[in-house]
Amino acid sequence: MLPKPPPRDSSPGFLYIPPYRIAGVSVAGETTSIQVPELDICFDMGECPRAALSAKYVAISHGHMDHVGGLAYYCSQRRFQGMGNGTIVCDARIASAVQRMMAGFVDLEQQRTPYELIALEPDHQTEIKPNIFLRGFETEHTSPSFGYVIVEKRSKLKPELANLPQEKLKELKDRGQEITRTLEIPLIAYMGDTLPGPHLVRNDVRKAEIIICECTFFEPDHRERAKVGMHMHVHDIAEWLRVVECKAMILTHISRRTHLGYARERLVEMIGPEKAKNVFLLMDNKFNRERYEQQEVAAGVVKPVKEAGAKR
Repeated sequence: MLPKPPPRDSSPGFLYIPPYRIAGVSVAGETTSIQVPELDICFDMGECPRAALSAKYVAISHGHMDHVGGLAYYCSQRRFQGMGNGTIVCDARIASAVQRMMAGFVDLEQQRTPYELIALEPDHQTEIKPNIFLRGFETEHTSPSFGYVIVEKRSKLKPELANLPQEKLKELKDRGQEITRTLEIPLIAYMGDTLPGPHLVRNDVRKAEIIICECTFFEPDHRERAKVGMHMHVHDIAEWLRVVECKAMILTHISRRTHLGYARERLVEMIGPEKAKNVFLLMDNKFNRERYEQQEVAAGVVKPVKEAGAKR
């Protein structure tokens, strides 16, 4: 009798929410690593997919192993591949613990892997690309935890000066008068592992174009389990969707015990089919692949199946 082959690892999830690719792996209790290549960032590093090495920044939500287990490997491989130092961004409360973890690998390997560490206080931010900033804020989990918002800052002429000629504007500017105002456009919010709370309705989270958040539990009788583990339940997502303005919400950290088909059915049941069109499960590869194929057709990259068959 032949032995059973080993179980297959989860295939990375992928979604294209123009203009951003959201890619990675997220399974409750096992691993979370979610990359946005266009912004040079990866949220959490439970494992380090090869593609994630290109991320210049890794923003850590909290210190659980399924969110930091691949951190040392990420830093080491970036150096090994000649990609420069990795930069870790984290809640200031866990910064010293992250440093101690990384120092442990120095003792094990007998070599030092350089890396950068940015410890953020709540509502502080760091620039990750020109005019694009990563802002951290406290969430609520079983260990110190952070969420993040990526914000683009744009300078706009003050409305009351809109009709003035360029010469007058230059004159005002030369006198030292401020003629512009800064607009903040929240691009992506990442919530990490968290209970519901005031952090879900912050303006920069509520108005983010894309929200990436965990939803670990879907079964109706698991709401109490969600509270005990300080995680989100699909009921919390349904309540939250009433106030957010995002064009897409991406759910991560779903438990293996929950079939993804069932999770999607529960979503439709809780929020209705129209709202469900803009809520995606990162690891629902079949659904997401079909959606991407439709995007290719709409963009003219490939021809619809019927049209291609008609020409044969």
